[in-house]
Amino acid sequence: MRAPTPPAEGTNKQKVRSAEVGTDILKALAELSPSTSLSRLADHVQMPASKVHRYLQALIASGFAEQNPATNHYGLGREALRVGLAALGSMDVLKLAAMPLSELRDALNETCFLAVWGNRGATVVQIETAVRAVTVVTQVGSVLPVLSSSTGLVFGAYLPERECLDLIEEEIAEKGHPRIDEVQATFAQIRENGLHHVHGLLLPGVDALSAPIFDALGRIVAVLTVVGPTSMFHADAHGPAARQLLATSKAISWRMGYED
Repeated sequence: MRAPTPPAEGTNKQKVRSAEVGTDILKALAELSPSTSLSRLADHVQMPASKVHRYLQALIASGFAEQNPATNHYGLGREALRVGLAALGSMDVLKLAAMPLSELRDALNETCFLAVWGNRGATVVQIETAVRAVTVVTQVGSVLPVLSSSTGLVFGAYLPERECLDLIEEEIAEKGHPRIDEVQATFAQIRENGLHHVHGLLLPGVDALSAPIFDALGRIVAVLTVVGPTSMFHADAHGPAARQLLATSKAISWRMGYED
């Protein structure tokens, strides 16, 4: 019996190129969602409309695209939605943030930690401590206040109000300040700056910088924070540490599927 003839190298290259083109068209459908005309899609991917149409027919047959019979416009199909949801489900912020968190600690030589929102507020879930004699220790599992920590304030600025209003009101009632309008003004400023810094707010002599991490739907899923002693760490909202923190939080958000 004759051994099967291996596929020609040129055939394999054509298959790879076809897969690349199909992927480009799928990405374009996502970017032009919920629907788009053939001409607009062809212009977006810079391909002849006839070529795009051929690929669309294959995508429709496999369920990754669909055509509205009333408008003749094209959009993503059920299979694309299923794959997208599976990808979203696999986005684990703890896993994706582990290496960037360590790299941020190495770059700044300050304690860095990741917090997520739990049933009692901002909860520390990962820590990378500074590698030097003077460090700030934050415990995994610690729950930070909303109004007297940079981490909590960043969560408060981006979470839906219903998720943190009770905790905010509890803290205001306990301390007698600030007023709710002052809190809202602080939240607005945080959203404008994209991060927040505090000087000795939670602990005297300790500065902190915090920035949000978002998922593909634009929801805040975690907060990245750098803390250090005031004598050695400068929590300046426009300083080099803030720029490094923002770059890291944006990189993790991008890995989570967020488009700024």
